[in-house]
Amino acid sequence: MTPAEIGRIVRAARRAQGLRQDQLAGAAGVGIRFLSELERGKPTVRLEKVITVLDALGCTLRVENPWGEAEPAEAASGEEASGEAAARRTVDLAGGQPRRAWSSE
Repeated sequence: MTPAEIGRIVRAARRAQGLRQDQLAGAAGVGIRFLSELERGKPTVRLEKVITVLDALGCTLRVENPWGEAEPAEAASGEEASGEAAARRTVDLAGGQPRRAWSSE
């Protein structure tokens, strides 16, 4: 998933709910400039604010541990996991829209 893809999802969810950028920005407590940059896919937006916008839209964000419930021993001991395993992510975004799942490997 890229920042541009997240931006397209946010824009589509906002429009599907009939909201203008200023309305969503106000509901989420973020600035219009931030929301505009998010929708355009700016890669350096703050994650905390992205989550706030997703929440205001009724979207959910889920990141799954690639190892299931338990982490591998090396990750639990504080060492970095392998690049391949650490790169796997699954996120679902939904906000009155069909559930979307993605994985980046």
